[in-house]
Amino acid sequence: MALIGDKEFFKGVGDIKFEGAASDNPLAFKFYNPEQVVAGKTMRAHFKFAMAYWHTLCGNGGDPFGPGTKSFPWSVAKDPIEAARDKADAAFEFITKIGFDYYCFHDYDLVDEADSLAESEKRIQKTIAYLKEKQQASGVKLLWGTSNCFSNPRYMNGAASNPNFDVVARAGAQVKIALDATIALDGENYVFWGGREGYMSLLNTNMKLEQDNIGRFLNMAKDYACSQGFKGTFFIEPKPMEPTKHQYDFDAATSINTIREYGLENDFKLNIEVNHATLAQHTFQHELQVAANANMLGSIDANRGDYQNGWDTDQFPNNVMETTEAMLVFLKSGGLQGGGINFDAKTRRNSTDLEDIFIAHIGGADTFAKALLAADAIRQNSSYEELLTKRYASFNSGKGAEFKNGSLSLKDLYNYASENGEPEQISGKQELYECILNQYT
Repeated sequence: MALIGDKEFFKGVGDIKFEGAASDNPLAFKFYNPEQVVAGKTMRAHFKFAMAYWHTLCGNGGDPFGPGTKSFPWSVAKDPIEAARDKADAAFEFITKIGFDYYCFHDYDLVDEADSLAESEKRIQKTIAYLKEKQQASGVKLLWGTSNCFSNPRYMNGAASNPNFDVVARAGAQVKIALDATIALDGENYVFWGGREGYMSLLNTNMKLEQDNIGRFLNMAKDYACSQGFKGTFFIEPKPMEPTKHQYDFDAATSINTIREYGLENDFKLNIEVNHATLAQHTFQHELQVAANANMLGSIDANRGDYQNGWDTDQFPNNVMETTEAMLVFLKSGGLQGGGINFDAKTRRNSTDLEDIFIAHIGGADTFAKALLAADAIRQNSSYEELLTKRYASFNSGKGAEFKNGSLSLKDLYNYASENGEPEQISGKQELYECILNQYT
């Protein structure tokens, strides 16, 4: 694609092409072929890959033990609007060069927050107008928007769950502005991540009130957005803890319960993040399956954690075996509902070249593409589906079928067990399933 904008920030990097598995070009896709059809859809349509504004353009490599290691050429301007436009130029240059179709953002990723709500809104409106021009010129779309209601010190005790109503109201105003921005940019979805919606100690927490306030808040936001013509899907993104001790969106199952308890099931689904799944002591594929079972598999944050570090490291995905298991769930459930796959991942603190940002995204896209190909081959060519069907065959006929359709009583189970004696021991064949996965990856 042609460069969109007057400035070029990623000099020396051209359009990223698919060159195939034999290529040793670090700036080329080896497995992600956007137009290749897999299981009835192109890879482009399956994944809807999106660049995440916050890590890609804002993450300077800083950590709790030291300042940033990366100086971005789009972060030089001192005027906040000029800086926001430079960042937008860099964003759309990156997206068009790598060939993705989408991006996503938090409100204050786009432009620095001002000293007042009114001035912050003006800054966002000016930035949105510029982004709209860039979308129209490039064809790039907004996958989803969200608001950062967790970084500012005012949110130290939460946003919608804050014990101070003034803070809850301020969060509501910020979400309204972010929703307005998302709608103005034809955003396809909107995400809620409760970064500090939880507690550090139950001693000073009214959990019931806080959770009910979150339910009220989500309904208000949904009603407002729909009244403004928003046609997309709302997502909740589960995370168990960090920065709080316990977050109210702990995992997929907890978030589904919240959605159902507060009557949001017709409008809300889940945005599942890999690293958040593992922090909850689950696997990524488990969280996908829980969401899919509830018909709430909406979108994915693609990243990974470090198995030896117990925090949210947000590294780029590279584990093909793990991702293939996830893609088996993905394909069996019919893919994502409304959302896509955004790279909520950051290059490492010591990866300081601008081309590293491209290399990381290429590797992440290739990991998902290779896993998708493997999962499709497993489903089409191996005995995997047959084995799984056979394992549950006892529910397809006779008393098993009657049990499944709800026509047996507990006494019926007792009578059946009394007549049939000790059940036959049947192997789960776990190692065989693992061998099949290994064979195709």
